[in-house]
Amino acid sequence: MTTAILEKPSASATSAGSTAPYATINAPRPPAAKTKTVLVGFDFGTNKSCLLAGSPGATDIAVSKVIPSVVGYVKDGIVDGIIAGNARILYGEEALRARLHVKLVAPLREGIIADPDAARDFLKHIRTLADPSTTAEIRAVVGMPANATENSRDDVRRCAQGIFDRILMIPEPFLAALGYREDSRVGQSAYVDPVTNSLFIDIGGGTSDLCLVQGYFPTREDQISIPFAGDAIDELMHEELDRTYPNNGLTRLKVREIKETHSYVGPSRKPLDVKVILGGKAHTLELGDVVGRACNTLVDKIYPALTTLIARASSDSVVTLLQNIIVTGGGSQVRGLDTVLQKKLSDDGYEAPKVKLAGQDFQRYVAIGALKAARAARENQWQVLLN
Repeated sequence: MTTAILEKPSASATSAGSTAPYATINAPRPPAAKTKTVLVGFDFGTNKSCLLAGSPGATDIAVSKVIPSVVGYVKDGIVDGIIAGNARILYGEEALRARLHVKLVAPLREGIIADPDAARDFLKHIRTLADPSTTAEIRAVVGMPANATENSRDDVRRCAQGIFDRILMIPEPFLAALGYREDSRVGQSAYVDPVTNSLFIDIGGGTSDLCLVQGYFPTREDQISIPFAGDAIDELMHEELDRTYPNNGLTRLKVREIKETHSYVGPSRKPLDVKVILGGKAHTLELGDVVGRACNTLVDKIYPALTTLIARASSDSVVTLLQNIIVTGGGSQVRGLDTVLQKKLSDDGYEAPKVKLAGQDFQRYVAIGALKAARAARENQWQVLLN
């Protein structure tokens, strides 16, 4: 894989400062006693994270995991044998299955670290998955929300210190474009390369990130991050359910399950009857308007950012760009989102827009792009994390 990540040859790119993806923060340390090197592409998501790992100079993927971004700390007083192996900390699906017996902690909120201790524990688990032998040097490319602040990036570095050996942090929409790219088709006349000229909308749990991808590493002007995504939809639904069905007893996790199963945008899809268990009894709730209103708020939030980035594209590129608007992340699973966004653009006079969904592999594109970037990175581009 020979993908090059280039910086935009303009004054705005050099003034971005902290947005440069490969700025070294320490002089290289002497080689540690490591038996091998493992490259990691890591999408550290608010609700779900994706890990891919493989060897340098190869195309294989040795490890591929999608993991809920949650750490479960076992409560005091739990009887021996309730938790397998009497573990004190659980991760991902195991933590969720044991929710009665653990304190669930989410490391991230709105795409940035909210609990450093939980984040470090989660990253230790990620390292174990990538290198069960614990003897490898781990070099990780980590996806970050578009326009993440330097403080947010420093928080990731601090949490990763002593866990990963070297790290790069790159905006998630740009990595999604790299991951979505079909390398075997690059150069074919009929293939539209998303890295050459596209606009990616990456809708996660904590943030919705939009990015112009035009063959160079995006500057701050090429990216917009909105703190409204899947979690915010959950919150809107939860609030309206509490008003409509007082004392319903639905947890946030259950509301999220309802959203992931029934989410849609556009005109009301009533009736939308959902069976839930409340107090041990089955009830059927009509949730067509509850789900629709919450999800349509997502369109209201991201559409102005979409048109802002289109306006920033050059007149030479904008016609092709409008044909290559790609929605990825968990939000891409909201029914009708591509159709509604495309219709809004057409109604507002944009020339023949085409909005596409990234497809069923949406959970892995950022991590795929991150692993590609790790394999393409030069030695002096890695940031060294001293123990």
